[in-house]
Amino acid sequence: MSEETWGWWRHAATSPGPKAGGLVRVSRSGALPFWALMGFTCLLLLSPQSFVPALGVLHLPLLMAVLAAGSFVLGSWKRHENPFALGKEHRVALLLAAWAIVTVPLSLWPGGSVAYFFGIFFKALIVFWLLSRVVDSMDRLEITCWTLSLLAVPLALSGVRSFFSGGFRQQELSHGLARISGYDAGLTANPNDLALMLNLILPLSIALFLKARRPGAQALLAVLVALDVVAIIATFSRAGFLSLGLTGVAYLYILFRRRRRTLAALVIAACLAGTALVPSAYIHRLSTITNIQADRTNSAQTRFRDYIEATKYVIAHPLIGAGIGMNILALNNERGTTWTLVHDIYLVYAVDLGLPGVILFLLLLRQVIRGLRTAIRRAEEDPEAGDLHYLMEGLLVSIASFSLSAFFYPDAYQFYFYYIAGLAIAAATITFAGDRQATAEPQGDPA
Repeated sequence: MSEETWGWWRHAATSPGPKAGGLVRVSRSGALPFWALMGFTCLLLLSPQSFVPALGVLHLPLLMAVLAAGSFVLGSWKRHENPFALGKEHRVALLLAAWAIVTVPLSLWPGGSVAYFFGIFFKALIVFWLLSRVVDSMDRLEITCWTLSLLAVPLALSGVRSFFSGGFRQQELSHGLARISGYDAGLTANPNDLALMLNLILPLSIALFLKARRPGAQALLAVLVALDVVAIIATFSRAGFLSLGLTGVAYLYILFRRRRRTLAALVIAACLAGTALVPSAYIHRLSTITNIQADRTNSAQTRFRDYIEATKYVIAHPLIGAGIGMNILALNNERGTTWTLVHDIYLVYAVDLGLPGVILFLLLLRQVIRGLRTAIRRAEEDPEAGDLHYLMEGLLVSIASFSLSAFFYPDAYQFYFYYIAGLAIAAATITFAGDRQATAEPQGDPA
């Protein structure tokens, strides 16, 4: 759980806030950084510059991110607060970034590592920090979850439309297998990435559905959830299926624990009925998860060999790896030039940054999960925190989904994990902020 610093030189009692022990319902930071961050999120996922190339020269995502960060820092200084107060998760992330920079001189391509760090990883860390600080109230957390759920609609529709219209193509990624195209954006450009993004958003949509009280909102969210599930299946992503299954099992457990057995039975019935509609080619592709030799595309066999070669590289270079972003060069040296990444995020960190790098990432992942679980237990004791409890459960399932997917994806430094992790820290901060302020407030004049 993040440790908020309420002020540099001003006593906390002078700052307005929630009732002692309660949730934060009124944001301390201004509206501009939050809405700029939401604008960045929309541009990141929808990528309008991919459809209107003229927008590319404006660098709109960068402008939104700079606006969010700049306005947050200036607003914090104006309120005499420290915008750079770091919680435990932030400090681990900072150590990971510092280690990546320290290892640059020993990288297989130092210039490439520098470009990769500032071009991808640094941006993800900035958004990670901003989300954990700007999403500072229950209302803002709910708005963010709604924003992500609605942004998933065009992503999912793109995949579903491509599938049902016969819009397949023989992709190099799929080694000759006819699969749909991804949504034309950086984080969803191929079907595997599309499945990953939808799997990360899906638990948040389910959480919103479970907490919704209005029939209209429930109906809308039910449609969004169903659309995401269909789109994930349409990608033919094996990792996507495993993550989808994890989400399903997790929420069946949650529904039974909450005594919502009727809804759980309806979900099971829908899954059984949907099985009859799944294409036989999809079933065959899933069978290659356990029988990789049956994969006619040879992708499973290739990835398994890459796992072996990456492991050998880590054993040979346990302390200093190939340099951030350079695992592709390391694998080229080990097994021949194919210019393919190892599809395992944990191995990516190990190959790039050695064992210290992957250990730091695992510590970060552990700290985020630990803080979120602690906050969930705290929310269970607060009768006013029911809605927040649903959202934190969704975030925990989303992080668990990423943790499983990480065994099959190469994008270690992208926004996927760091966006959800930032929201998880924000949710934990919202849960405990009232307790911290209650401790900080003076107890009155004993005289």
